[in-house]
Amino acid sequence: MANVTVKDKHWRSLVKGISWRVTGTVDTIIISWFVTRKLSLAFSIGFIEVFTKVALYYFHERLWERIKIGRTQIDYEI
Repeated sequence: MANVTVKDKHWRSLVKGISWRVTGTVDTIIISWFVTRKLSLAFSIGFIEVFTKVALYYFHERLWERIKIGRTQIDYEI
C-alpha cells in the first residue's frame, strides 16, 4: 500500500482566489452602488478591493494548507 497526500499547487490557490474575487467584486460593486447611489464610486471601490483581497485570499489559502485540522490522508493501493 502506498500513502498519497493530495495537496494544492500554488497556482491553483491563485486561480481559486481570482475566481472568488470576481464574484466578490461584483458583490462589492452592487453593495457600494446601493449605499452610495453613485456607479463611478461603486466601481472605484470594487477596483481597489479586488487587488487587496486576491492577495489576502492567497496567503489565507496557503496558511490553511499548513493546518492539519480537518484533513484526512487518502491511501491508494498500487
